[in-house]
Amino acid sequence: MYDVIIIGAGVSGCAIARELSRFELKIAVLEKALDVCEGTSKANSGIVHAGYDAKPGTLKARLNVEGSRKMEALSKELDFPYKRNGSIVLCFDEKDKDKLYELKARGEANGVDGLSILTRQELLEVEPGVGDGAMAALYAPAGAIVCPFGLNIALAENAAVNGAEFVFGAKVLNIQKQSYGYFVHTEKQDYETKVVINAAGVYADEIHNMVSENKMKITPRRGEYLLYDKDVGNMVSHTLFQLPTALGKGILVTPTVHGNLLMGPTAQDIPDKEGTDTSGKGLERVIEQAALSVSQIPAKQVITSFAGLRAHITQFPQDGTEDFVIGQAADAPGFIDVAGIESPGLSCAPAIGEYVGDMVINMLHPSSKENFISTRKGIPSMALSSDEERHRLIKENPAYGNVICRCEMVTEGEIMDAIRRPLGARTTDGIKRRTRAGMGRCQSGFCNPKVVEILSRELQIEESQIRKSGEDSWYILPPGEGGCL
Repeated sequence: MYDVIIIGAGVSGCAIARELSRFELKIAVLEKALDVCEGTSKANSGIVHAGYDAKPGTLKARLNVEGSRKMEALSKELDFPYKRNGSIVLCFDEKDKDKLYELKARGEANGVDGLSILTRQELLEVEPGVGDGAMAALYAPAGAIVCPFGLNIALAENAAVNGAEFVFGAKVLNIQKQSYGYFVHTEKQDYETKVVINAAGVYADEIHNMVSENKMKITPRRGEYLLYDKDVGNMVSHTLFQLPTALGKGILVTPTVHGNLLMGPTAQDIPDKEGTDTSGKGLERVIEQAALSVSQIPAKQVITSFAGLRAHITQFPQDGTEDFVIGQAADAPGFIDVAGIESPGLSCAPAIGEYVGDMVINMLHPSSKENFISTRKGIPSMALSSDEERHRLIKENPAYGNVICRCEMVTEGEIMDAIRRPLGARTTDGIKRRTRAGMGRCQSGFCNPKVVEILSRELQIEESQIRKSGEDSWYILPPGEGGCL
């Protein structure tokens, strides 16, 4: 019998797991994919929003500001990349200037500090390459950027070290109410638990509807992005937004914590919950709209495009479905929804963890752990280390001197660490998200065969068993399925 079953190992689920692992609770995180951070959490802007956008009084507004304030300290505690670079909302028409003041007032009502309105001249002083049409802006110094994979993986590893169990390839097929709580049936095995936490992203409606008569519907909202080479990563220093529309915050242009330039996302509601394909039309729109924010688009410096899905609630029997849905289902005590966590969900994650954690503590009244481990050390980066640190690492393990990914200067030692650590990588995408091997200019064209070889050696399995990410993403097909005998 488990105390808590968390469905979904995205950033919300892992933040909750980490908070609950502070207590004497038996916890399991069930994830249908083969790794953490395989859904919405892996494909987003990596922005820590200041908190001026959400409607005052909403849960979204509260958790955004709280999460933003917690993120820097959390990054130091759990050792993931974070940078407070500030964000700017651009206005392109004099008649829309009032909207900037409305955003400023909304942010101040939410508790965001330091907001100010910039004139065209003041804007040019902080962002010389801003688009010619930008005539004023809202400046939020609290805005920041973060590595979304780093945050998600750090939360998961720390939760695991503190006793939370993670079960991968465990798609939930059915949930049944019982007198003691819930019976959770998965593709792997069955679980009995007192509390269920539904953090299943775009699938949270399907999980919710297994136990509640108050039906929910989530429509995936696809956002397409363009990622540019590090050669143009310093084109802007702040995150540049455009005045929001009904579909979102528009196309942004931002540096990433790793030195790239990112543009996007689009916003298109689609029926397919796995529809992460990109389109020529969508990417053209990214370029067209981004050209309003920056004066010159480096067209030949794109290294990849990708798309992510936001969990947008389009049906739920309560007012304010534009807000997050976090709380016990009305007709299912002990079943907690964490649904509709679209933007600014990543920014809210630390606060969501505490908010839901408090709910569970008030239900189960567990005692605190005396030996909770609050810190975590990430994988050493040879690309970012000092010469002294590099020499030390190579002396301890010569594999740190063997460069595998030339674009990002990732070594064999780093890849081995990614495999051997808690919740270690089992796929090439898992290696990529933990070390950046394959995220550079050649997009794994050079290093991938060697990464497959290292995974095979470290996991002691055949190379034909190594996958990119999902169950069927084989590099070498087995005999009878297209492979050679």
